[in-house]
Amino acid sequence: ASIGADATGFVGDVRRIADMEAAIATAVSRHGGVDVLACCAGIQRYGTVVDTPEDVWDDVLDVNLKGIFLASKFAIPEMRKRGGGAIVAISSVQSYASQSGVAAYTASKGAINALVRAMALDHAADNITVNAVCPASIDTPMLRWAADLWKGDGTAEATLDAWGKGHPLGRVGKASEVAELVAFLASDKARFITGADMKIDGGVLSKLGIIIPE
Repeated sequence: ASIGADATGFVGDVRRIADMEAAIATAVSRHGGVDVLACCAGIQRYGTVVDTPEDVWDDVLDVNLKGIFLASKFAIPEMRKRGGGAIVAISSVQSYASQSGVAAYTASKGAINALVRAMALDHAADNITVNAVCPASIDTPMLRWAADLWKGDGTAEATLDAWGKGHPLGRVGKASEVAELVAFLASDKARFITGADMKIDGGVLSKLGIIIPE
């Protein structure tokens, strides 16, 4: 409200079709339609395919991937009524390259990029753009949860700092920096961008692990 915005909260589960239908219906009822859908829900779990329980696999794929499918299913018809719109999905650098022991997570993120391409083609004639944003390590509650999980004898802050140093820019990113890219892709300035997956990674995917000796 302090910036002149009018927001409506809705508590729902992105894994449940009834909740996503209700969320979109609430937006239409309260605000008159849908122009932009930002799909940001995600969870991280660790494990190989051998030691990941089936229910954990299902949870990761359901939250990270199925949630985008379900929200888009109901948002796209509303965007058509408005003559177009924009969908932006949060993917990850792990859609391109993977850490060890994150089989479900990295599979879900690779699938997001593929789904974004499919939706971009399917709905281009509706003037709906669909793009993915692929962050590296970003200072979020989920990253801090992971840092606490893997801190060992150190601290979560020290772990975050070490992860940050793994990026050529020397730090983890800020959520606000990712939001700037999401806002751009959702804006009228990006109407000729669709089916894209954009890295926002502090240079981490530009860096090979092989180091030339000094």
